[in-house]
Amino acid sequence: MIEKNFVEELRWRGMLHDIMPETEEMLNKEMTSGYIGFDPTADSLHVGSLAQIMTLLHFQQAGHKPYALVGGATGMVGDPSGKSQERNLLDEDTLNKNIEGIKNQLLKFLNFSDGNNKAELVNNYDWFKNYSFLEFIRDAGKHITVNYMMAKDSVKKRISGDDREGMSYTEFSYQLIQGYDFYYLWKHNNILLQMGGSDQWGNITTGTEFIRRKDGGKAFALTTQLIKKSDGTKFGKSEGGNIWLDKTKTSPYAFYQFWLNTSDEDAKSYIRIFTLMDKTTIEGLEEEHAKAPHLRILQKALAKEVSIRVHNEEDYNAAIEASEILFGKGTAEALAKIDEATFLAVFEGVPTFNLDKKILAEGLQLEDLLVVHSNIFPSKGEARKNIIAGAVSLNKNKMMSNTEMITTAQLINSKYLLLQKGKKNNFLVVVE
Repeated sequence: MIEKNFVEELRWRGMLHDIMPETEEMLNKEMTSGYIGFDPTADSLHVGSLAQIMTLLHFQQAGHKPYALVGGATGMVGDPSGKSQERNLLDEDTLNKNIEGIKNQLLKFLNFSDGNNKAELVNNYDWFKNYSFLEFIRDAGKHITVNYMMAKDSVKKRISGDDREGMSYTEFSYQLIQGYDFYYLWKHNNILLQMGGSDQWGNITTGTEFIRRKDGGKAFALTTQLIKKSDGTKFGKSEGGNIWLDKTKTSPYAFYQFWLNTSDEDAKSYIRIFTLMDKTTIEGLEEEHAKAPHLRILQKALAKEVSIRVHNEEDYNAAIEASEILFGKGTAEALAKIDEATFLAVFEGVPTFNLDKKILAEGLQLEDLLVVHSNIFPSKGEARKNIIAGAVSLNKNKMMSNTEMITTAQLINSKYLLLQKGKKNNFLVVVE
C-alpha cells in the first residue's frame, strides 16, 4: 500500500535531481522495489552517504521496498564517477569486514525485520564471484557499445582531462558491471528502480539501457542532488577529515559539533534533507530562528535529530554536556565522566604541555605546574595573583591556594589535567 508520494517528498525537501519519465506515475500506483548502492571501501559510512540513506528511508516510509546494495565486487574495481584518480582496490576479507560495519549502520535507519516492504541487503559479490570473465563479456559486454560508454560524462572527464594516466580498463568497465547489477536485481528480485546521487546518473541509465537491450524490459532511474555547502566547500569534511557514522572514528561530540556549526543557509537545507521533520515543523523552526539567529535554533534541532538517529539519546546528551564543559558551564563531575575520545575532541587545538608521571607521584605544587612545568604564567608571582583572584581552575574546580598539591589522583582518564586561566583560556597537561 502506497503511504505517500515519494517523489513529491524528495521534491519539497530539495533532494530530487533527475528522474526518468513515468517513474513517478509507477511509484504512485503500486509498491515498488528500488535500490541504492553503497561503496564498501571502509567499515563505516560517513555523512556523505547520509542523503542516500535518507532517500531509502523515505522510500520505505512511502510504502516501497528498499534494497541496499553493498558493492563487494565493484569495491574490487573502483567507480570513476566524480573522481580524478583510480582508487585502491580491496581484498575479500577487508570487504567483508567493511560490509558488516555498513549493515549495522543501516539497521539504525531501515526496517529489515518485518512487513511486505522490509529492507534487504544484497552484495553484488554473490553473483559475480563465480562469473567468469568470458561469460561476462559474452552475456553482458555485447549489449552495450563502446560508443555508448564513452559518451558518459564520468568517462569523458577522465579521458579528456589533465590526468595523463587516463583511465584503466578496470574503471572503464565499472559502468557495465553496475549496469549488470541492475539487470540481475531486476531479473531475480523484481527491482524496477535504481537511485543514487546525481553523479551516478550515467551508471544508472546504463543499467536501464542494458535491461532494455538484453531482455526488452523496462526499468527506471532517479537521482538526488549532491550535497554541497553554501560557501562552495565540500560537504562532510572537517579539518580532521571525514565525519564518520562510527563513533570510534568520529566521536558523538565531534559529530554533534559538525551539525551545530553549519551556517544558517546550510542549516535550512540540511534540516530538510537529513531529518524526518515535516514541512510545517521546519517552517516553524525557521520562523523562530529568524527572530533570534544567535540562539542557533535550526542548527540545534538539526544536530539533535541527526545525532540521536545515528548514535542514541545518551550519546547526544553526553555531547551536550561536553559542549558545556568547553564553554565554561560544565561541572567537574561531568568532566570526570567523559571518555578519552570525547575529552580530546572537546579540547582539540588547545595549548598542550607534557609532564612525566613520576613528578606527580609525590605531589607537585600548583604554582610549579603553572610556571615551571608549563608556561601558562610567566612567573610565580603572576600565578599567585591569579589564584588569589579565583581565576585559575584545575579540572573545573577553582583553585584557592598556590601551594595546593597536585597528584595522580586528580588525573582525568588516568592521563590528563585540564587547567583554565579565566573563563576562556584552556590548557591541557598530558601526563605519561
